[in-house]
Amino acid sequence: MATGWAGDGAVQDQIDATVKDGIKRARSQLPQGPSLTHCEECDAPIPEPRRKAVPGVRLCVPCQEARDEEDGGHSGYNRRGSKDSQLR
Repeated sequence: MATGWAGDGAVQDQIDATVKDGIKRARSQLPQGPSLTHCEECDAPIPEPRRKAVPGVRLCVPCQEARDEEDGGHSGYNRRGSKDSQLR
């Protein structure tokens, strides 16, 4: 299939690069270092299974859920970008 100046597989290469960038950004936001034994927000104990599952964890589950809800209110991309909206 002719794609103009783009080489074969250029679209897939762009998609792959976008996915890799997203993964890299998400991993950079994960906590790192030793986990805390008590939540830095409310001082509740953090269970051992959570500390093992999430290295560098700093918050208990309720505090983490509250923070995720605060941070999750916006997105970095257009979820409504359907084919119909692009044709307008």
